Amino acid sequence: MSIPQRAFIFDMDGTIVDNMAFHTKSWVAFFERRGHRIDPDAFFRATAGRQGHEIMRHYLGEHLTKEESALLDLEKESLYRELYAPHLATVRGFDQFVANAQSGGVALAVATAAPNDNIAFTLDGLDLRGHFRAVVGAADVARGKPNPDVFLLAAERSGALPANSIVFEDAPLGVEAARRAGMRAVALTTTLPADAFAEFDNVICIARDFSELDIEQLFAATPAATAI
Repeated sequence: MSIPQRAFIFDMDGTIVDNMAFHTKSWVAFFERRGHRIDPDAFFRATAGRQGHEIMRHYLGEHLTKEESALLDLEKESLYRELYAPHLATVRGFDQFVANAQSGGVALAVATAAPNDNIAFTLDGLDLRGHFRAVVGAADVARGKPNPDVFLLAAERSGALPANSIVFEDAPLGVEAARRAGMRAVALTTTLPADAFAEFDNVICIARDFSELDIEQLFAATPAATAI
């Protein structure tokens, strides 16, 4: 009997790279130019994982078409890449963790709300794309997180069932999307403290980074989160 395919599915921003402060800073600057005052912490908690056009319509009006909000999003993302480019780097322990997972036959995927330009900026900028069997972004699904679509598609393209897939996330909306997809989650505290994930029944581990994560322990774990 063949062993079922296992998969690790990584959110990108705030998970592979510790960049959410730069995303939030660019959103705040973008909206302040348009007369909106944004609380950064509340904004992150409410929007992380949502697609750009969803955020644009929420703050600037539901009358915006997807095409109009996409054009505005280009302005915001250009500002983000300008701010973050000098700091582009993977989260501590990520590169070794990925190498160990590949050696163990674990399929790797990215599931992000980012547009294609930002995916290229991060994955190609760090020469990471070749590690992943699947890369799913905003262009591939109609709805952002907390809807489960992006994780379900990443698992399908990885050849793994949801029950055999573990999601790595830094945002509550992303952990909720994983829960709706029937997937366990590792919550990273790159952006929010551990208590932001205390209520989720699918979180198996809360960690600062990847440096102390054990692959086989994660797949054996059931939701009863412990902090590392």
